[in-house]
Amino acid sequence: MDFQILRITAENTDVLDAIAEDVFDDVIRPHLLSVYLADPKNFFFVAIADGVVIGQARGMHHLQPDRATELYIDNLGVTPSHQRNGVATALMKALIEAGTGDEVEDVWLGTEQDNDQAVGFYRSMGLLETKMVMFANFVDED
Repeated sequence: MDFQILRITAENTDVLDAIAEDVFDDVIRPHLLSVYLADPKNFFFVAIADGVVIGQARGMHHLQPDRATELYIDNLGVTPSHQRNGVATALMKALIEAGTGDEVEDVWLGTEQDNDQAVGFYRSMGLLETKMVMFANFVDED
């Protein structure tokens, strides 16, 4: 499968005009995209095949005053028709390479316990599985 990995910046957001299904959780909101890209602590990569975005990965530096900076991987998505072709691996490698350096010691992310495909993929990337409890206050959108 032939695809390219591209880091999204304010100058190349037009590549987001053609996106395959199920790459993102929802529609991209231009005003939020602008704010996201303006922060140098955020990292946004896409995989493109035949002019269409077929995958994406996003992460950010998680800063704390008493510990080294961490790379938090916030989101990863690949359209179902292109899964298991190295797209997610290439996106993760690009994100980790761009987001790590002298000040970054750890890379971490979260996924649902019953997401067997994601759990298996992150294990195959050499990430170590730990157990945690998440607390949230989600606003009901209905």
